[in-house]
Amino acid sequence: MTRTSFVAALVCLAFHAHAARAQDAKPNIILIFADDLGYGDVGCYGAKGYKTPNLDRMAAEGTRFTSFYTGCSVCSGSRAAIMTGRHYQRVGVPPVMFPGNKNGLNLNEITLGRLLTRLGYFTGIIGKWHLGHLDRFLPTRHGFNSYYGIPYSNDMSIDPVNAKFAKDILFREGKTEETVRKEKAINGKAPLMRGEEVIEYPVDQSTLTKRYTEEAIRLIKDNKEKPFFLYMPHTMPHVPLYASKDFKGRTNSTFGDVMEELDWSVGEVLKTVKDQGLDQKTLVLFTSDNGVHQGSAGVLRGKKATMYEGGFRVPCIARWPSKIPAGVVNDEVAATVDLLPTFAKLAGGSAPDDRPIDGKDIRPLLFGAKDAKSPHEHYLFPHQNGAMRSGPWKFYPWPEGAGKKKDKTDPPKKGVQLYDLSKDISETKNVALANPEVVQRLSAVYQKMTEDLKKGKVEGAKEKGKYTALGRK
Repeated sequence: MTRTSFVAALVCLAFHAHAARAQDAKPNIILIFADDLGYGDVGCYGAKGYKTPNLDRMAAEGTRFTSFYTGCSVCSGSRAAIMTGRHYQRVGVPPVMFPGNKNGLNLNEITLGRLLTRLGYFTGIIGKWHLGHLDRFLPTRHGFNSYYGIPYSNDMSIDPVNAKFAKDILFREGKTEETVRKEKAINGKAPLMRGEEVIEYPVDQSTLTKRYTEEAIRLIKDNKEKPFFLYMPHTMPHVPLYASKDFKGRTNSTFGDVMEELDWSVGEVLKTVKDQGLDQKTLVLFTSDNGVHQGSAGVLRGKKATMYEGGFRVPCIARWPSKIPAGVVNDEVAATVDLLPTFAKLAGGSAPDDRPIDGKDIRPLLFGAKDAKSPHEHYLFPHQNGAMRSGPWKFYPWPEGAGKKKDKTDPPKKGVQLYDLSKDISETKNVALANPEVVQRLSAVYQKMTEDLKKGKVEGAKEKGKYTALGRK
């Protein structure tokens, strides 16, 4: 070997060693996203009537956030925000999508799946997608390497015209492709998909949580030698509620049974991470897509589909033994839109800089940095009539009762709402009249932020085309 070739070989070895170290430095990321789980539905947040020991232990071993917000108080808008780091109004997604819709998440969006795939991750989604069920809008067209789950909420029906059935599909309840294509859609009969094909119809919903968990365990084991991103948006506890035979009847309510099975699932994921020797290099984050529907909002006012705290404030627990301090309760404002820029930084990249990103990097909050504060001086809730959080204040640019049915002879309601959450977390006393300067200041900020929403806004994607996992061909 000549001196030149010897030096070249050393350089090549050094390069590959550096690349290997860079890959090792990238943490695995597991994002568990429950459906319709409220602020008071986890034991460490005050749940009663059932137990969530795994989530409670996860909180004891990590950080529990108590002012954590979702991007919308209903399904699709929330999922668009967590996938893109952008408010759903910017990305062409309505608050809720249905099997009859022909649109989906805009195909030019940089999702968590697409971003992390480009950064060298294996990316998989196990669970509910709800950002477009036609093949060109499925997770595999938005950057994910694999997909297993249902395409929308479990109370919805199949699209009998556009569904793509696998050759070895399991038809249940005596159905066939011919009967499904002809029959009227039946709510609560959801399809189970793998990749871009329906593999079971209707899916046995009592087995979903268990099967999602088994799929997650396989994904972790199969990809333990390289960084992976597992997005696990559970179907439960969205109605109709189902629990497997091992959990059915364990508590005094079906909701309690469902919650104990979800908690079991979290425990199985954490156990697998530990058993595979990945504990010190894996971030696991648990949260919900919106506020309570069947369970409890705890001390919060409102529920799913409302603008009050009970619609948007959700549990959030983050665990990473080597990085996130244990036993911490953090009340700084953070949100699901923050996850994309945060995960991007953890993976050695950054959020897209060619479009408005509403999320912020919350690593200082996750890692317990001294005196770390929320990166959101003002946090906008751009849904329905709108709202905004600013420090202890929650501001609504509309009066109580707006939107409720009233006699047409009633005069239109005027006024705004302002609550000091540091003293009144349940939003029982409107203090707008006593704080006119705060109302004036927040009104101006709210107006400016809502105007900013129009920047970078795109229409819902409807056009046909050929797409790869990383984008348009």
